[in-house]
Amino acid sequence: MSTDNEPVLHEDKKFSNVNYSEKKLGKAEFVKCEFVNCDFSKSDLRDGDFIDCHFKDCNFSMSVLNGTGLKDIVFTGCKLLGVDFTRCNKFLFSFGFNKCYLDYSTFLGTKLKKTSFIACSLKEVDFSEADLTMAVFDNSDLSAARFSNTNLEKTDFRTAINFGIDPAVNRMKKTKFLVSNLTGLLQNYDLDISFDS
Repeated sequence: MSTDNEPVLHEDKKFSNVNYSEKKLGKAEFVKCEFVNCDFSKSDLRDGDFIDCHFKDCNFSMSVLNGTGLKDIVFTGCKLLGVDFTRCNKFLFSFGFNKCYLDYSTFLGTKLKKTSFIACSLKEVDFSEADLTMAVFDNSDLSAARFSNTNLEKTDFRTAINFGIDPAVNRMKKTKFLVSNLTGLLQNYDLDISFDS
């Protein structure tokens, strides 16, 4: 017996070129679905759940994720500008990003263990108080990204660029860097660093 409170279930479906922009999705559950070139900009995705889904070339800029579940999600080539991930369902919260734009988004206080950011733009993203243990920032641009009281233990910054991290206010045991990008740890100290004499 179904009620109006039960979410609509979509499983193993492909959605292409759908415009959800500025629309309310309603209570829905998507399992093993693929979304290609869909526009979720400024859409209201509150209380929806996405599990084991893949988003390709989708736009989530300024979308509302209050209570939204995102578990085992892959974002490829997506725009997620100004998205507040702190409002997502904390129990359904795991994803990876590949060639995505996440500028001006916030992950304040979220658990991002082992999250991969591959070839992403992360300008002015707020990672304050987040747990980024064993996360990977592979060829990603972290210009003006904020790290404060962030757990960066075993986090991989070896190919990341433009980051500025103060070791005094972050947990950084066994964090991975290359010698060539260590200057990102010293920018708060106004030093003049040269790599040759």
